[in-house]
Amino acid sequence: MNKAYIHLGSNKGDRMKHLLSAKMYIDQYVGQTLMSSKTYNTSAWGKADQPDFLNSVILVDTILSPFNLLKRLQKIESIIGKEKESFWGPRKIDIDILLYNDEVLSSQRLIIPHKYLHERNFVLIPLAEIAGHLVHPVMKKTILELKVLCLDTNTVEILD
Repeated sequence: MNKAYIHLGSNKGDRMKHLLSAKMYIDQYVGQTLMSSKTYNTSAWGKADQPDFLNSVILVDTILSPFNLLKRLQKIESIIGKEKESFWGPRKIDIDILLYNDEVLSSQRLIIPHKYLHERNFVLIPLAEIAGHLVHPVMKKTILELKVLCLDTNTVEILD
């Protein structure tokens, strides 16, 4: 079995419903959720003039390869109704693979670890909650260390 850390985000429509739907579909089509962070309300990153996001991170046990995992997650985004209006713009759901085992992968379709993981508090804070001890396979620092070093100043507040 493979361990995949997956980020879920939503800032359009019923944000909580979209996150819960994504988790349900992931359990159904990807693998068993082993851990889930709390849900966080966060200001938008990259393109600030949009509604706040709800974000969480889950750990999933899966038999899927990285590329098959990506295909399943994109299918789940499609089912929920991902309709990206612009790059980093508002969306019902955004699902990203953050880490996959301790693998490093770089292709046109998929980069693991996620290339912005270490720059985003809305990812680092929920990831640190469930896997602070985990070592980033490229940066060779723990998630907690990366969180401390992160220069992102966007607001990240626990919702639940």
